[in-house]
Amino acid sequence: MEKESRPEPEALLAEAAKEGRGRLKIFLGAAPGVGKTYAMLEAAQRRGADGLDVVVGVVEAHGRSETERLVAGLEVVPRAQIPYGGRLLAEMDLDRIIARHPRLVLVDELAHTNVPGSRHEKRWQDVEELLATGIDVYSTLNIQHLESLNDVVARIARVKVRETIPDKVLELADDIELIDLPPDELIERLREGKVYIQDQIARAIQNFFSKGNLTALRELAMRVAADRVDAQMTAHMKSHAIPGPWPAQDRVLVCVNEAPVSKALVRAAKRMAERSRTDWVAACVTTPASEHLSDAAKDSIAETLRLAESLGADISTINAESHVADEILTFARSRNVSRIVLGRPRPRLFTAWFTRETVAEEIIRKADDFEVTIVSADPGEARKAAIRGAVLAPERDPKAYFWSVAAVAAATVIAIFVNRVFPVESLSLFFLVAVLGVAARFGLWPSIFASGLAFLSYNFFLTEPFFTFEIANQDLVLTLFLFLAVAVVTGNLAARLRDQARAQRAIAKRTANLFDFSRKVASVASLDDVVWAAVTHVASTMQCSSMILMPDASGQLAIVGGMPPEDHLEPRDRGAAEWAWDKREPAGWSSQTLPSASWLFLPMKSADRIHGLLGVQFGARQYINTEERRLLDSLVDQVGLAIERTKLASDMEQTRLLAETESLRAALLSSVSHDLRTPLVSIIGAATTLVDADEALGTSGRRSMAETIRDEGERLNRYVQNLLDMTRLGYGALKVARQPVDLREVVGRALRRLDRDLAGHRIVRDLPASLREVSGDAGLLEQVVANILDNAAKYAPRGSQVTLSADSSGDAVTLTITDEGPGIPESDRPHVFDMFFRVRAGDGQPGGTGLGLAIAKGIIDAHGGTIRAEAAQKDGSGTRIVLTLPTAALSGAPV
Repeated sequence: MEKESRPEPEALLAEAAKEGRGRLKIFLGAAPGVGKTYAMLEAAQRRGADGLDVVVGVVEAHGRSETERLVAGLEVVPRAQIPYGGRLLAEMDLDRIIARHPRLVLVDELAHTNVPGSRHEKRWQDVEELLATGIDVYSTLNIQHLESLNDVVARIARVKVRETIPDKVLELADDIELIDLPPDELIERLREGKVYIQDQIARAIQNFFSKGNLTALRELAMRVAADRVDAQMTAHMKSHAIPGPWPAQDRVLVCVNEAPVSKALVRAAKRMAERSRTDWVAACVTTPASEHLSDAAKDSIAETLRLAESLGADISTINAESHVADEILTFARSRNVSRIVLGRPRPRLFTAWFTRETVAEEIIRKADDFEVTIVSADPGEARKAAIRGAVLAPERDPKAYFWSVAAVAAATVIAIFVNRVFPVESLSLFFLVAVLGVAARFGLWPSIFASGLAFLSYNFFLTEPFFTFEIANQDLVLTLFLFLAVAVVTGNLAARLRDQARAQRAIAKRTANLFDFSRKVASVASLDDVVWAAVTHVASTMQCSSMILMPDASGQLAIVGGMPPEDHLEPRDRGAAEWAWDKREPAGWSSQTLPSASWLFLPMKSADRIHGLLGVQFGARQYINTEERRLLDSLVDQVGLAIERTKLASDMEQTRLLAETESLRAALLSSVSHDLRTPLVSIIGAATTLVDADEALGTSGRRSMAETIRDEGERLNRYVQNLLDMTRLGYGALKVARQPVDLREVVGRALRRLDRDLAGHRIVRDLPASLREVSGDAGLLEQVVANILDNAAKYAPRGSQVTLSADSSGDAVTLTITDEGPGIPESDRPHVFDMFFRVRAGDGQPGGTGLGLAIAKGIIDAHGGTIRAEAAQKDGSGTRIVLTLPTAALSGAPV
């Protein structure tokens, strides 16, 4: 059945990620002077003539008059002047361009390094920000500035380019225009002084601008442009569900298995890819029958894939439940492969009459849109492989053939019994049931064996003459052979269903393992929990020993978790771990690097960093098959993501704490600079007046100044006491000395303490004589009442009433303090007990630290009581603070 063609989700997500971003077009050249800037300006002039809003962010004309003429008519954004080294240097003004927000901006020399002090270190980072704001960008780039080609260019031109850009920047480009110029023409432009000044021409021609260098760089530029266009075409095919292949560029696929010819196939594919200068893919097909391969066969496949990887192939695995050839062709189309490399189909010898065509033969028959290359193995080895495939392949499980004999024998006994009791014509059905049972339990070859055995048993025991292989009734000859054919076909179908069911169970098991691990790591919060969940799950799933290594405070790799617990590595294993950490590539057992180690170390990476290493040890095993490696790689990716999540959560928590600390610090500085300074200024002013004008003040004036010093000193003392109390509460140093306390006395002392501040208010006390005592610290409770009364004195207008009332209810005493001030907005009431919180009330707001109510809540909480703020009136005016404290009888003995 043909699979439904549909776009790949990853391709659609990549397309969706570009929504809202600007488009980037890069004018790519092999060397300076080929005309990249000129071509960019010509394209910009055409866009401007079409009515597009185009501006010049930065264009380097290098004194070329024809380039400068093309700038005319385009709006040039003035460059920013950045001081550096005692001079002002000009750089592209990124902020001005973003504020101007044109439709298209020209940014020359993409690999340029900005002047220190700029927002970004590199110009390509400026371009990324422009694209993020939705502005289209035209830019220029020379091929030698690509990071991946830096060493190649250095070998070709013997010049080390210092300014490079990551290859990902080129991948961001929506369009690439190759600006090409033959080497002879470029050298002629150089001689004419159109590239460098006269003093540099001769040296440039002898070195970088030699014809050989320019030819090699030109080829590099063309290849890079072709590769990028090919990548864009592949992405287009995936996002639009185009099956392919589109033979725009050669790509080679080699299919490998356990056959001896596989290594020869890999080497042949490598040579083809080199001759075509193209990519190549090595794929291993896994089927339900792969589970029955011998250890030597699995080891051979793993070794072949490692060889392909070392030769530069892209390694892939094709999961095929059935129809292997169709799955390979589907994979080839998805990778836009143009050539498939296969081993010569194995000679089928005497099995050719009753076995179906091989996978290679089926691919050759169906691959109408591919080139298929057949590679032959050594004839002697091929014949041996054919004999093994034809003769030895069925002999996988001797028990299967024993049970086949038993099933056919049981069917024979039942058929003979039924035939004697009540003769019927459909006795062959008993044998078909036996064949189906063998196929469902043991697979294809035992079912074929059972079919032949059933044919012989049916003929021997149930056809006349009995107990011979002769057939007296000629009409039964066709029936018996039809029975044999039906038995073979049904056995084959049952075996296929069995293999598919087994494959589905394996897939379901892998999926369940990954889901189970995802659920485990998603439910843990700390790094230690993630490490423990990872090592235990990997050890139980892969049936191996596992460990995780991460850098310690000194930067050295250390074991942070293991299953079974492990705290030591042998020197060769330590070397493999350090190599894997430094190179960010797998190392150790079964890898291409330090394979003599007993541990395999896999880097746990995220998008931009490596978090640690996952090590696995399989004991005496000599290989890890493809499916196990894929599962292990998936687990490594999930562990890396889980570790990154915990680190991000920790970083976010740290950031939050820093933000809160900064906010508290700013509030405290504001308090110290304003609220504490105000009484100090008053005290200093009054004291200065007493010193400088003592005689002129007279007795009443001196008394007034002294009272001012006293009142402001008490005010200052309250502020300082609040700060100290808040500090003690924050560090848990505030101790409550509990004893029976009369709230009427506490209120009286607080009113006397604030007598001067409350002088302009009417105080109403409704404290019944029968009020029960509370359990608490009299001094701290006085501080609470004083802080609330101080707020009332500040915010309630002069002449208004402040009411203190209390009553006893059950095992608690409630004290209510009500004022007739403007009240607290409903949105601010949940926050009035927070440190440094002050209700927004405009410029006329009275001074205060915002600590009074926070301290009151801390003290009340320490007493085991509650405190809340509410509106005194229905219209929201007035403030009522309600305190609830446990009575002395409830709290028990003093502490």
